[in-house]
Amino acid sequence: MYLILLVLAGIFVNNYVLSQFLGICPFLGVSKKLETAVGMGVAVIFVIVLASAASYFVYNLILVPLNITYLYNIAFILVIAALVQFVEMFLKKSSPALYQALGVFLPLITTNCAVLGVAVVNMQNNYNFFEAILNGVGGAAGFALAIILFAGIRERIEYNDTPKAFDGFPLALVAAGLMSIAFLGFQGLIKL
Repeated sequence: MYLILLVLAGIFVNNYVLSQFLGICPFLGVSKKLETAVGMGVAVIFVIVLASAASYFVYNLILVPLNITYLYNIAFILVIAALVQFVEMFLKKSSPALYQALGVFLPLITTNCAVLGVAVVNMQNNYNFFEAILNGVGGAAGFALAIILFAGIRERIEYNDTPKAFDGFPLALVAAGLMSIAFLGFQGLIKL
């Protein structure tokens, strides 16, 4: 039951984008079209889950035994960068249209603080391997849910009459704020 709650908490209660405000750059930048938001969500899920596993091993098998745990940020960023390069090469070969649509935001997954945030939370909470993976799955699914919902909202808003001052990015920020408030309703629902 605890492991299921860990995943649900990552999706709804501790959503990295809407509750902890990590990963805002791709959240706002790639969410103009639903298709690209889905692609980014899937890519981030893949990277976060693999980064959770890889950072667990790097931390526990390299950094802790060598007593250099203070280097965790650098080590985690290197692991994430390598995984993003792998995802980028895979998408370039398998889905060139999605690769072009994601554009500059695909390499930005390397500096997406949500990916690094999951790895750091796993380390700080001293999760075992399975807990780290499930926290990664929950956090990644929460990111994907947030960006896909937001893209759907932005596509619908695009065709509405809005005041000139709110056209474009200001209205997107208002919608993101309202989504964040809606997800705030999940706070306290799950206690781990």
